[in-house]
Amino acid sequence: MNDFRFGVGEAIEAGLDWLLGTFSEAFSIVRTTLATLNDLLVGLLTWPDWWAVTLVLAGLGWIVKSWKLALGTALGFTLIAGMNMWEHAMDSLGLVTISTFIAAVIAIPLGILAASSNTASAIIKPIMDFMQTMPPMVYLIPALVMFRVGVVPGMVATILFAMVPGVRFTELGIRGVNAEVVEAGQAFGASRFRILRQIQLPLAMPTIMAGINQVIMLSLSMVVIAGMVGAGGLGGQVTSALSSIDAGLGFEAGIAVVVLAMYLDRLTALKKKS
Repeated sequence: MNDFRFGVGEAIEAGLDWLLGTFSEAFSIVRTTLATLNDLLVGLLTWPDWWAVTLVLAGLGWIVKSWKLALGTALGFTLIAGMNMWEHAMDSLGLVTISTFIAAVIAIPLGILAASSNTASAIIKPIMDFMQTMPPMVYLIPALVMFRVGVVPGMVATILFAMVPGVRFTELGIRGVNAEVVEAGQAFGASRFRILRQIQLPLAMPTIMAGINQVIMLSLSMVVIAGMVGAGGLGGQVTSALSSIDAGLGFEAGIAVVVLAMYLDRLTALKKKS
């Protein structure tokens, strides 16, 4: 044992206690809001028959690209239904959808800020490095303290873990816009906001969409871990399979996660190319 110790853990514990004591009402509002949003979306996905939702998702795949994606979607989601994983898959899809949306709403403005200011970039980059290298399970601990067991701590941990690529790719995309194009806009008297809205963001959109794609993939990777804190869905099934050493259940849930991942990846990757 060392003769000295840095009380990092104690300081973090004290900080969480202070946050919980000071902003308990705010955390309660956030918990209620996120839980309500999740219930509404999952209810919307599970209210129709599975085949109706499958047709809608397959049709979306056809509109975005081709009948091949639609066919693969139909087969994949039929497999999910056939394994009796439909409701669990829709629970996970709801969690991923809400988490991705909130992560993007936070990440894109941060990326814009980092791209517009070297000082902001110098501050944001180390924070993103820290968040990206932190083991994902660690995010569950403060989320549990602030939001208790359930889908909300899993959602909050997913947002924190998955938002990093959105910030990085947004900054990369905006900084990668040709300087001559920006200078042309300035020469015509365009304001800074107008240059951002009409020049930089449209040209950076493929890179930004690549970041959103990564946000979705990281969100799906957190689905299993979120099941450990009562988030349910496919992660809950994997957790149950681990506790009972049920290989069949674990593989069925894992295959369902793969189907969701492939569908969302193809969908957002194709959007990026359009």
